[in-house]
Amino acid sequence: MFIQTESTPNPDALKFNPNQRVLPETIPSSFLEYLSPRSTLAPPHPSPLAAQLLNIDGVTSVFFGVDYITLTKDSATPWSHIKPEAFAIISEFITSGQPTVATVEDRAGEAGQEGTEKDSLAYDESDDEVVGMIKELLETRVRPSIQEDGGDIEFRGFQDGQVLLKLRGACRTCDSSTVTLKNGIESMMMHYIEEVKGVQQVMDEEEEIALKEFAKFEEKLKQQKGPDAVAGTVGKGSLDYVE
Repeated sequence: MFIQTESTPNPDALKFNPNQRVLPETIPSSFLEYLSPRSTLAPPHPSPLAAQLLNIDGVTSVFFGVDYITLTKDSATPWSHIKPEAFAIISEFITSGQPTVATVEDRAGEAGQEGTEKDSLAYDESDDEVVGMIKELLETRVRPSIQEDGGDIEFRGFQDGQVLLKLRGACRTCDSSTVTLKNGIESMMMHYIEEVKGVQQVMDEEEEIALKEFAKFEEKLKQQKGPDAVAGTVGKGSLDYVE
């Protein structure tokens, strides 16, 4: 089996193209995202393939698009340590004929994966005209380029002139995601739809908590080391000091 890789704007995310469909056609969403080992076992869509990939040292998330897989890693682990094992796992799994994703009944409402509901950009007869135009622009002008970069986009609502969006996959942890939202998506939306006054990225509760904790950590570090100290990204728990 020949699997191609594509780099993404996020240096810590890499796109794997197995040249065949990854998500089963029965999945209503355009993607599934696994952010923890537990999520690969939980309903409604457990995935043994995602479980094996998340077990690779350094891999922090697994994203399944319709016909590609995006792996995100921590900044301390080089791709040269991850790619050989990832190639072997994906190749062996797909050639075995096993389904990449299973579907089981979610009795407890656990929803272990991200993206399990229906496509947020799909037509809904309850949408008003503005929301319909927003979805059409996102589907035709925005989503293709984001998927090309190994990610996807969710529409979370339209409130007080603000389009609420959620970036996924490679775009979820990319430093340039804010630039993409503001300079790219926001400018286009405001140009074509006069009711749109801006675009905002929505964060889940876990992400907001993580950001707050990091902000506390940075503040504590500055108090200990001085105003020029910053949190390092070389490895977990590492600290750098800027001269």
